[in-house]
Amino acid sequence: MTSPSAPGGSAAPTLAAATEDRPLLAFLPMVYVAWADGELSGDEIATIARRCSGSEGLDERSRERLRRWLDPDHPPAARELAAMLRLIQRTAPELPGERRSSLAELGAALARAGGAGEPAPPVRQALAEIEAALGVVGTEASRELLAAGRPRPEPTLAPRPAPEPAFDPAALQRHLDGEHGDVRRRVRDFLAEPAHGPRHGLATEEYREQVLAWTRELAERGLGALAFPPEAGGTGDVGAFIAAFETLAFGDLSLVVKYGVQFGLFGGSVAQLGTERHHREYLGPIGRLELPGGFAMTEIGHGSNVRDLETVARYDRDTGELVIHTPHPGARKDWIGNAARHGRMVTVFAQLEVPARDGEAAGGAESHGVHAILVPIRDERGRPLPGVTLEDCGLKAGLNGVDNGRITFDQVRVPRENLLDRFGRISSAGEYTSPIPSPGRRFFTMLGTLVGGRISVAAAAVSAAKVGLAVAVRYGERRRQFGPSGGAEIPILDYPAHQRRLLPRLAAAYAWHFAAREVARRFGARMAAGGAGDGGARDRDAAANEESQAVEALAAGVKALATWQTVETLQTCRECCGGQGYLAANRFARLKDDTDVFTTFEGDNTVLLQLVARALLGRYKQQFGELRPFTLVNHLLHRARTGIAEKNPLVARRTDRQHLRDPAFHGAALAYREERLLTTVARRLKHRLDAGMDSFDAFNECQDHLLATARAWTERVAHDAFRAGVDGCDDPASAATLGALCRLWALWRLEVDTGWFQENGYFEAPKAGALRAEVLALCAELRSAALPLVDAFGVPAQWLAPIALDSEP
Repeated sequence: MTSPSAPGGSAAPTLAAATEDRPLLAFLPMVYVAWADGELSGDEIATIARRCSGSEGLDERSRERLRRWLDPDHPPAARELAAMLRLIQRTAPELPGERRSSLAELGAALARAGGAGEPAPPVRQALAEIEAALGVVGTEASRELLAAGRPRPEPTLAPRPAPEPAFDPAALQRHLDGEHGDVRRRVRDFLAEPAHGPRHGLATEEYREQVLAWTRELAERGLGALAFPPEAGGTGDVGAFIAAFETLAFGDLSLVVKYGVQFGLFGGSVAQLGTERHHREYLGPIGRLELPGGFAMTEIGHGSNVRDLETVARYDRDTGELVIHTPHPGARKDWIGNAARHGRMVTVFAQLEVPARDGEAAGGAESHGVHAILVPIRDERGRPLPGVTLEDCGLKAGLNGVDNGRITFDQVRVPRENLLDRFGRISSAGEYTSPIPSPGRRFFTMLGTLVGGRISVAAAAVSAAKVGLAVAVRYGERRRQFGPSGGAEIPILDYPAHQRRLLPRLAAAYAWHFAAREVARRFGARMAAGGAGDGGARDRDAAANEESQAVEALAAGVKALATWQTVETLQTCRECCGGQGYLAANRFARLKDDTDVFTTFEGDNTVLLQLVARALLGRYKQQFGELRPFTLVNHLLHRARTGIAEKNPLVARRTDRQHLRDPAFHGAALAYREERLLTTVARRLKHRLDAGMDSFDAFNECQDHLLATARAWTERVAHDAFRAGVDGCDDPASAATLGALCRLWALWRLEVDTGWFQENGYFEAPKAGALRAEVLALCAELRSAALPLVDAFGVPAQWLAPIALDSEP
């Protein structure tokens, strides 16, 4: 083997020269690394060459050979480097793991093995200096060199024996399932049956029919009518319905939405806005899916602005009928589930107009605001009824098993009795009466009875995030990639960067689980106590009124933040599964597409947070949207006078672990942020109102501040719910792990907002750095608990993904 010719016709030394000139063997590892590194500049190699050739332990011939070996203008060929590596690996003894040597020690061992004896002290000194110049002081370079070229196992999904978990996942699952564990078990059993497993590649019509068939099976098993009264085949327990909805979200989300439209929105509107005769006539058929229906609230021209919907329901005194009409294309009902194919009746939200007694010419028609009316749209053979125009919304980004449609009404007549009249009725004499005299209060009372939809969507979003996390954590536990030189590849979940991506989001799934569970509990208690009552009861019972509005605010905030967190979590989980996460069979594509719309239906998240902010400013003294300037100013005066807790300089500086992990610190920091934002936004609004600015414009100018306030409040109450979930766990081992997970989530949220806390003097810079370090430390500590934590979700196996199971994809 020869090297290229050097200038002047002389040849560079051959590798054989190293075996002939045995002292050079000590330098061979250095020479190999200097060239094989590929990142050293010519000047750096020249510096190393000068140090090598200046070694007093070599004779002149050896120094000249070494100089030419390290000539920057004539690097060795690739085959020469490969030969060097083979010689090193063949000649040098493999030291055991506990004696892995540095390059200098490896060179000395190579010289001894080649018969050159122990290198002289000057040579050892030169070796040490060269190693320092290479920047590879330590044992890693020699380990890598000795291991180079050896076959390594292919990346694998093979599981490794898992350590015994610190807690029993089954015990934690029982805690997570809560009081409706039996309903959740029934839904899991349904999802676990082979006939109810994932379906890929179905055409739209086939997919819709499959989802309808599944929904009918749920109805036959009594899972549709759960929230209806016993006489309609249910249990009267709205919490049981939310539990079923939440658990169904482990499976096909089109089924979840279809189930929610039929039994939650359509059936729920009849149950909550109708009276006994509506219940008697409709709830049984709805719960058995004999009467498929929909919920026609959204209009293309108004979206979230329900108060100003333009569909009209005008009472005809002569016939005793309500005439439903779409006055222009912008008032068309849009995105209505069950409208495109299966629905036969819908609950239509429209402006109710009742003509004056002495006729339109004398007194015109009086508007009583938005009311709900049952309107048939198809006959029993599925044909649109006269005056009803139905269109298919078409292919969507996701949820294509749901037949969303558009509805236009052209003077469609229905009996007066079809008005859902719990909060407003028309007598046989044509008189409109309501137990709630205020139109604004009446409107928000009607919408408040339907807040269960937002709670259900929040809970379902958390379930979808749980599925994504269960897949990503299982894959991260089994997938091996890279590893120490000469060692086996390690699971990617062992990497701190991977832990940093997944484990805070796992903690977030638990946080929003407990937050959604708490708002569902409070909503269920409110409904069991009579819901909104008749309006008079609300006025007489201030505590019940305040609780009702608090639940509405909490539902709005949790729905917004939980759905946003789900969308972000699923994207992260997909990325953490690499290319495998892009395969349809591994569910991320469908999960992402199906949950994306969760951020905008049942209330656009940004709008919902504005409602939360309004409620906070009024401290629940007014209904959402009813804060008038003359009442708002009084509330803001009170808020502006409210002092903020003094900042403790010692707290701002403390960086010890005991303090950073203290739940009391987390709660105090979150509460401080909430109170500070609320007080400062109140002052900003008051300043504008005092200057004569319209309240709409004042709110608009402070919109970002209001949204930040709503976020801060919602995160604080979520943390309270998480802490309550930890304290309420009766399994000590599970509670200990939950406590660590709660600390991780709280610190992560504080870390995300460290800029705000530093700007406001609550943290000093060293504390922000210590907080980040503590997040990493908690991720490392919780790494071994990651798999049992996702097992505790209880996702049925067939709804996980091939990469999350023991079989290869």
